[in-house]
Amino acid sequence: MFNLFKKNKTLNIKAPLKGEYINIAETPDHVFSNKMLGDGIAIKPKEEVIHSPIEGIIEMIFHTNHAVGLKTKDGIEILIHIGIDTVELGGKGFLRIAEDGTNVKVGDPIIKFDRRFIKEKGKSDIVIMVVTNGAEIKRFKTTLGTKTMGEDVIEIIYE
Repeated sequence: MFNLFKKNKTLNIKAPLKGEYINIAETPDHVFSNKMLGDGIAIKPKEEVIHSPIEGIIEMIFHTNHAVGLKTKDGIEILIHIGIDTVELGGKGFLRIAEDGTNVKVGDPIIKFDRRFIKEKGKSDIVIMVVTNGAEIKRFKTTLGTKTMGEDVIEIIYE
């Protein structure tokens, strides 16, 4: 039965670091550029620390520290992936600051990475942030351009 009183919710996802925010379709990885894992945004980083873009919990930091999964209290799941093919570095160039299961607020540091090392190893240092469970999202809007940590970069409206 349709509920006339059900309200949509809005979530503003913040910039996890300073950088140039670009369309995810420009990402040099077809999995992300074709939105196979979800819609999102790509970042040409100007800093080397990933901060939480939401208030929620760290669901999982990949064992090589190149990716982190976060979840809001309403169940919106966000993946932040540092670099392209950086899993091949086996964790070198990445330092975990937070742990799985940690409750985070916007701006809490999670992972530090070495951009120079990543590039020296022939990898892209582009950061990708996607919403991985977008089935209930009614509207998805990104704000592109140069942003600093904590600025709004993605707005989603969901049930």
